[in-house]
Amino acid sequence: MLKSTINQPFNEVKLPVNNIQAIQTTRYSPVSKKKSYPSKNVQAFDDFNLGLHVGDDENQVIHHRQLLHTFLPTETNIQWLDQVHGNNVVVIEQMSLSPIKADAVITREPKLALAIMTADCLPILLSNSDGTEVAAIHAGWRSLAGNIIDNTVNKMLSDNGSIHAWLGPCISQTHFEVGTEVKDIFEQLNGKFCLAFQVNENDKWLADLQHIAMMMLKELGILSIEVDDGCTFSQKRQYYSYRRENITGRMASLICIK
Repeated sequence: MLKSTINQPFNEVKLPVNNIQAIQTTRYSPVSKKKSYPSKNVQAFDDFNLGLHVGDDENQVIHHRQLLHTFLPTETNIQWLDQVHGNNVVVIEQMSLSPIKADAVITREPKLALAIMTADCLPILLSNSDGTEVAAIHAGWRSLAGNIIDNTVNKMLSDNGSIHAWLGPCISQTHFEVGTEVKDIFEQLNGKFCLAFQVNENDKWLADLQHIAMMMLKELGILSIEVDDGCTFSQKRQYYSYRRENITGRMASLICIK
């Protein structure tokens, strides 16, 4: 379990692979707070929103994305997705200027960073041991229930036992209240998923996205798993949270082959 770094622009992404670079952004800007463009809603979007679809000033977001490039290997392109909480997985060999409609993406090409945006959902980054194949997954509960982890791993060429996984910050079980119908969906997939749910004082269920993802990965034979313990809902200064604020920015989790 990795402790989230406090008051830092990037969280540590720890994968035991030499040939990759991975970054998890936070609300904090990696440069001094001197803005080129004013955000429309300072409270909702400051300091480093990377989402173009959330109502922030477009020029400001583009400025942030350009800045993000400077922390990646030289001449690296970033592939952004149009995330729809589904289970579609794409394999790419080159960057598309338009966001690709999918919730997971795989590449075997160097200097092609795969980006997942989140503000409560679980980001998952995967790499094989050689650093020759990487993947990024946007894992909200709907995507997890749609077997997006299985779909992603099945499209990778690497042996499952050679894959390393990193689970990023997301809304923690303490704050993720769901209805009985959500719990039932997962239990229909596998009765073991009942272990990822606890009942609260309101007789509602609290879901643990990271626990669900870990069980799914282990079922696939992926045992090298690092987990960031950050809670997007409770750590207001560190993370954006859609459930907490509704109108808010987005963090990004990125992985690329150098």
